This record gives sequence, C-alpha cells and structure tokens, in this order.
Amino acid sequence: MVQKIKLSTIAESLGLSTATISLALRDSPLVAADTREKIKEQARTLGYIYNRRAASLRTSRSGIIGVVVHDIMNPFYGEILKAIESELDRSRHTFILSNHYDSVEKQRTFIETLLQLGGDGVIMSPAIGTPIEDVKLAEQNGMPAILVARSMDGVDLPTYRGDDSYGISLATNHLIGLGHKVIAMIGGTDQTSTGRDRYQGYVNALRKAGIEVDPDLRIPGPRTMQGGFEAAVNFLSLPQKPTAAVCWNDLVAIGLMNGIARAGLVPGQDISVTGYDDLQEASIATPSLTTVSNGQADVGRLAARALLDRLAGSHEPDGIHLIKPEMRIRQSTGLYQPRN
Repeated sequence: MVQKIKLSTIAESLGLSTATISLALRDSPLVAADTREKIKEQARTLGYIYNRRAASLRTSRSGIIGVVVHDIMNPFYGEILKAIESELDRSRHTFILSNHYDSVEKQRTFIETLLQLGGDGVIMSPAIGTPIEDVKLAEQNGMPAILVARSMDGVDLPTYRGDDSYGISLATNHLIGLGHKVIAMIGGTDQTSTGRDRYQGYVNALRKAGIEVDPDLRIPGPRTMQGGFEAAVNFLSLPQKPTAAVCWNDLVAIGLMNGIARAGLVPGQDISVTGYDDLQEASIATPSLTTVSNGQADVGRLAARALLDRLAGSHEPDGIHLIKPEMRIRQSTGLYQPRN
C-alpha cells in the first residue's frame, strides 16, 4: 500500500516546521507569499491531499456549505449559484449542491445528509410546502440557514430575493405606457411567495391605471421555455384577445414568443411580451427581450456573505432583504397596435 503523504513529509523535504506548512496551505498571511507558493508547489509535487475530516476535528468546521434550490437547469438559479460560489471561494469554503424539484422529502434528506457530514451552514430556496420544522432542523443542530429567492411565512431568518411585486409592476406599467390595456399574465404559481408577489404586482399596476383586472387573462403554471411555448395556444385563444403579455420569467417569455411566431404573428409588433430575470438568453433572443433585471448576482453574493458572517460570529439582521429590480427595454415590446 502506498504511504499517505502527511504534513510532516512536506516539512521534512523543505526543512520547515509542520506548523508553517499548515499555515501556508491555509493561505495564512503569517507565512510570506513566496514561501507559501513554494510550500504549495512542493505539496502538489508530493501528491499531498488536504484532510478535511481531520481539520474539522481540530476546528469544529468542515468548510462545507450546502446549497439547495429548485432546479439548476433554470439559469436564474445558475446565476445565483455562480455568485455564491465566488463569495465562498474567497474564504476557502466549498459547497455541495442539491436540486429539490419542489420535493420536500428530497430537500429534507439533503439537510439531514449535510448535518451528518458536519456541514457548516445551508443556503436554500425552500421547496413548495416546506414545513418550518425542516428549517429549524438545521438551525437547532448548529447549522445556520439563509433563504434565497423564496421567503417562508413564520420563518425569521435572513432572506435575500428580488422585490417581485415591484419588479412585475415595472413590466406591467411599461406595457400600459405603450398603450396596452388587455394584458395577460403567463406563468407562476400562488404556492410560492414569488408567484404571489409577482401576480400582486401585476394586479396593482392595472388597478392604479384604472384597468379592470380580468382573472381570465391569467394563465398560471408555466415556468419553463417549453411551458411558455405550450401556453401560446391558450394565450392566442383568449376571448379578450390580449395585445401584450407579462411573463413569469424570461424562459416563459422566450417560449411564448416562439409560440406566437409559430402562429404567424410577430412578437414585439403584433404582440408585446415582457420577461423577468434578465438572463443572458434575453438579450440574444429574437426579438431581444424586454425584461426586468432581478439582481440574482446580488442575491447570491449577499446570501453567502451573510452566512459566512454568521459563522464568524456576527449576525445579519433577520427578515427579508429585497433587491430592487430594474427594467431592461428591448425589442419585444412596442406601441399598441389594434389587432384585426
């Protein structure tokens, strides 16, 4: 059996103490930068692997953060995760990722596994129907939790997300300003705080403009590009004949535009469409998508920073921290044109 490389092996090869080697491999400023690089190079040459389990016994920290979201295939969560990873990298933490797909059982299993591994904390976008007890399970076992994207009633923890009601009102007001009065809302669900807030923002904007809210103009459900594409049939069949659509997110909006185009109409000319999130795909869609920037990068960065601060002994104020959205006006919206 090949002998495992230890800190003492590196120390002996360089004529240094094991304490110096340990500090250098943890990027301690107590060791000069050139010495740190020399030690790291020697460690790589000898094939040394950092023993996280042994370190966790010494420090009571594993350096592992759990992150659980709805679906990483949604670029919205991908942008949040990118910001979380960037922030955690600065403190030499790593994260374990899980998709819960709105399965409370899958999410609970992940939290239990993370506790078994000695995870330092968890960042979560809670699954629909998450009981308060599941969040408390982490907190009561010394693993602080931070919420992102979705908030939970009865849970007083730092929660970072965009101001969804305000953001959708921006999109709706933009369409109203272009002369549209029959505006549909496509996608989302009242089962999440995000869905409830976005629909309320749409309703508030219509009422403020003196436009009657017609429940038949709401097509709930779609949250994906395929869902938006399939919703185009119902959208184009609505008796009211909407001239514009506020979509749950950019994926739904792009799918809806494809469905509209398949029906022989021109998005942005015959029918105006807005998205939400300002994903990279929005600016290169055809036509380029008018949307709302929801601050995903800020959500991820602030959530990771809040968790690291809690681990360091300070405490970010509990409650919801809202990121203010901004409009991105492009080609998918235009002045109201009466449809024949």
